[in-house]
Amino acid sequence: MNISIITAALNNKETIEQTITSISSQVYKNFEHIIIDGGSTDGTLDVIKNNGNLAKLISEPDLGMYDALNKGINLSSGDVIGFLNGDDFYAHDQVLRMVRDVLENHDVDSCYGDLQYVWNHNTNKVIRYWKSSPYAQGKFKHGWMPPHPTFFVKREIYEKYGQFNTDFRIAADYELMLRFLEKYKISTSYIPEVLIKMRVGGMSNRSLRNLFIKSYEDYKAWKVNDLRGGLHTILLKNLSKVPQFFNKYHVKVKVEV
Repeated sequence: MNISIITAALNNKETIEQTITSISSQVYKNFEHIIIDGGSTDGTLDVIKNNGNLAKLISEPDLGMYDALNKGINLSSGDVIGFLNGDDFYAHDQVLRMVRDVLENHDVDSCYGDLQYVWNHNTNKVIRYWKSSPYAQGKFKHGWMPPHPTFFVKREIYEKYGQFNTDFRIAADYELMLRFLEKYKISTSYIPEVLIKMRVGGMSNRSLRNLFIKSYEDYKAWKVNDLRGGLHTILLKNLSKVPQFFNKYHVKVKVEV
């Protein structure tokens, strides 16, 4: 099973090396790493070219992060597709091995795990801990969603049900997972481990205005997919984030070798 890892980057000079290293150090080596750079001007490309063994690198203007990720999907050749953006990194060197094992042993279309938001200048400091849970049909209506950076999906699903909808500026990841899991009911499995660490400051959380835009787009995602989810669903989704700030402890990774 070959896994394609797609990284969207833009002016990530200070963080992209850690992203690349966390991929190249994975014990499971049957993967390709593709970087889609949006035209960085801060030296990011120099760092990229001096690190790692990339399958493909493109640097050109794009229409935003989700456009970049779609470019990566189109360029990829793996059986499974995952994403790791230019300021994120894998929590340990067993992530891809665990993904492979779950997808093969459970014969599912996708899998996901837990995520930690960490401090920009001290990645050992956890700001939020997104502890997920096993999925069941209907959980999205109660505000649930998996952490998208940890969401690995088989290529055939993208070919059958489409890529990111770039009409969504902030919530295209939510729309895609809603479409895959709730509308088309693809199978999935939960890995109860922290798979990815993300530096704080994501696009949807940078301002109160962006939070309002994201909430509107979350609501719109239900409508474009002809699914029944009202404003209460979006309220529950936003409220579900609150416990993440109180659950900031480090989790000892239990890796079975």
